[in-house]
Amino acid sequence: MAQIKNHEFAGFVRRQGTPFRIVLVYGPDRGLVSERAAQVAAKTGVDLSDDFSVLKLEASDLSGDPGRLADEFGAISLFGGDRLVWIKNAGNERGLVDAVAAVSQSDPGTSHLLIEAGDLKKGAGLRKTIEAAKTALAIPCYADDARGVQALIDEELGGAGLTIQGEARQRLSQLLGGDRLASRGELKKLALYCHGSGTVTDADVVEAIGDVAALSVDDAIEAVFSGDPGRLEAALERILASKTSVFLVLRGCMVQLEQLDGMRSLVEGHSRQPAQVMADKGRGIHFKRKPIVERALRHWTLKAINAEMYRLAQAVLETRKRPQLEASIARQALLRTCLLSR
Repeated sequence: MAQIKNHEFAGFVRRQGTPFRIVLVYGPDRGLVSERAAQVAAKTGVDLSDDFSVLKLEASDLSGDPGRLADEFGAISLFGGDRLVWIKNAGNERGLVDAVAAVSQSDPGTSHLLIEAGDLKKGAGLRKTIEAAKTALAIPCYADDARGVQALIDEELGGAGLTIQGEARQRLSQLLGGDRLASRGELKKLALYCHGSGTVTDADVVEAIGDVAALSVDDAIEAVFSGDPGRLEAALERILASKTSVFLVLRGCMVQLEQLDGMRSLVEGHSRQPAQVMADKGRGIHFKRKPIVERALRHWTLKAINAEMYRLAQAVLETRKRPQLEASIARQALLRTCLLSR
């Protein structure tokens, strides 16, 4: 059984060439699948710019002609040298699985077979066939974890001669990671935006790639618990202008109150100091919001927290009954909570 784990790919690709003539790259992160497949192709030693040495096919091209893969895999390059058959958008089609099983048992000669596939569950025919073949390798591609995102940030920004401030790195980490190609594209855009400045700041991240609606929702929630009605009003205007539902702010405030409820119970019921509770229970809170939450923890009582949670829930119910007044109902409810915080 030949396969590597998601985090082992960097070490694998640093080696000189690859001993496997058949490679399957699969996973839910299609951008990462495409990127890693290109890196594997480069390791085959085949001239990727030579159309006579590289044949790219869609998996659908083989559906009506299952014998074509064996023919192409066994063909000899017109001008000699290694040859690469590159199949994209593969799934678990029975014809493709049978064709791959057949070529995995044959002599590859000077040919390489590279297959890009989507998310294949354990036991899926194509994945099972590749993992069982001695001459084949399966490479999974899953969305970047925290370590992978940090490595990608350092790779792209470092390559552009840029350093990044800690606050900017934390915000950037929250915006990246769903798809490798999309993340890399956003980082290239940020690098271009900051070209010549030497350092990437938090403001640069917001201006270059920040999700205005999402950032405005966060800003509105922070304004509510900071007791800053002016900031709240400005954030709500941005949210409404972006056609985003103001319900997200109501929900976010309710989630924050639920968190405060659990933390405040330790203060009132167990005589814990707010700072101690924050150190223990506030690890997942963004560092910029921590002072706001700690201040709220000091001043909001359990009784007031529960009363406000109930009132916001009633406001949500009203927005569902009268959707045409959603913005006005939410604005009024949020302003009250903001003034109470103040």
